[in-house]
Amino acid sequence: MMQVTASGETTLFKTDSVKTKADVNIVRNNVTISFTPQGEKEVVRLSGVYDGGSIKGRGQLGDGTWIDWSAEPMAFTGKTESKSSDNKANTIPSAKGDITYPFGAFGRKELPKAEKVLFKNATVWTNETDGVLKNTDVLIENGKITQIGKNLPAANAKTVDATGKHLTAGILDEHSHIAVAKGVNEGTQASSAEVRIADVLNSEDVNIYRQLAGGVTSSHLLHGSANPIGGQTQLIKLRWGVEPEKLKFENWDQFIKFALGENVKQSNWDIPDNQRVRFPQTRMGVEQVFDDHFQRAKEYAALRKSGKPFRKDLDLECLADILEKKCFITCHSYVQSEINMLMKVAEKFNFNVNTFTHILEGYKLADKMAKHGAAAAGFADWWSYKLEVYEAIPQNASMMNSQGVLTAINSDDAEMARRLNQEAAKSMMYAGMKDEAEVWKFVTLNPAKMLHVDNRIGSIKAGKDADVVLWSDNPLSIYAKAEQTYVDGIKYFDREEDKKMQAEIRTERARLVNKMLKAKKGGAPTQPATGRAQRLYECEDIEDEMKD
Repeated sequence: MMQVTASGETTLFKTDSVKTKADVNIVRNNVTISFTPQGEKEVVRLSGVYDGGSIKGRGQLGDGTWIDWSAEPMAFTGKTESKSSDNKANTIPSAKGDITYPFGAFGRKELPKAEKVLFKNATVWTNETDGVLKNTDVLIENGKITQIGKNLPAANAKTVDATGKHLTAGILDEHSHIAVAKGVNEGTQASSAEVRIADVLNSEDVNIYRQLAGGVTSSHLLHGSANPIGGQTQLIKLRWGVEPEKLKFENWDQFIKFALGENVKQSNWDIPDNQRVRFPQTRMGVEQVFDDHFQRAKEYAALRKSGKPFRKDLDLECLADILEKKCFITCHSYVQSEINMLMKVAEKFNFNVNTFTHILEGYKLADKMAKHGAAAAGFADWWSYKLEVYEAIPQNASMMNSQGVLTAINSDDAEMARRLNQEAAKSMMYAGMKDEAEVWKFVTLNPAKMLHVDNRIGSIKAGKDADVVLWSDNPLSIYAKAEQTYVDGIKYFDREEDKKMQAEIRTERARLVNKMLKAKKGGAPTQPATGRAQRLYECEDIEDEMKD
């Protein structure tokens, strides 16, 4: 029972014969109450609505647990005035929180280590000639897959009962913008080949953890699409909790992001015509940018080899590496004519475009792409968000795959990457693809081949990196959940551990809130909340966190 009076800063909250002082605030029929139960140190906070007879609502206990509550007021006489206490000595200090890696939500007190693990009796999607193996064991040790077979001895390995579950290679997202700090575009000039995503990695981005929960173990982090020649990309492994340098995929070929279409000619930048000053402004101009820069790079490469003194140019260094097949292009693309154009420019300078990403009109020239040797990584069904994507079709990936184009499904979106297994499955729904193992390669082995790392990841084969995922169901099912995700044999996600971590987060949030409430009661100064939502970058984002 509860009694509210207008004369005091507190009210009486009565449970059986126990009385507890509480701070009460009433605005119209909205009621908020906070109090510290007898014998406890943490504050309970309640909010509810008075319906004329009772108060009902939701509340949070001192440990962060949410509850439903109701109360029958003995008297309900109006809003109370809250008076601050000048007695700072009454403030009870809260215990300090733990140091976690990373220092935030879902961080761990200690970084996990590689284990020797034996998965028993799983359905194993090998992505090799063996196909899908039923009732099979897989042993991982020292960060590598060491054995695949039946009835493997457990020895001193940790055993995971995978009966009724599916074990696959980890998902590789060919097109991602997570874990990048302060923006993805350097759009002030037509070529920014000198910039590197590797220099701006953010290893504390919680999307790393979220995507581990979706079975992703590696991500290809791209520059945006603000200019024809973007920046150098970075392939990472999702090693949650390490510093930025340790995210990087070791010993992989360098890639760079190119772009075609509306973005690079600024036709959708919402800029007045009289302020459009950056070249190019037309699709013809985009082609000329490529031609001009590669001609300069060709001359620069010749000078670099001549032994004569020359002025080092970081932009041309990268472009010269493309001509010498030391750096490879992944190109943002939509429209058939432009895709065809870039392939012809590449052939003129004697190299191939490695990958066309997005590639929504790839079905129109899949035969030409196959002949050129270009791969394709696109969306399953993301279209109609601007003019140049209106002619996309859901059968695109299937049609390119059937024409011999190495095909993958990617995200370009932090949220979509959490369900790339379902995105791959859409090719079965839309296009009637029957071979599940072939479809699963769209998000595992095929992108690994595109990025020249299929000798390390993308399939379950002895000797490859132990980047594996244990699923609760067929990974192409909408009901499948990643139960455990391993990178280099280290378990970075476990669904059961995740439940405990969520409880710890609630407790820590409650601890921080209680600490602030007690500081306020003790007379500490207050300030307005300044929380800001995290920016989730995509190709077209030309703003950054600093501007926001």
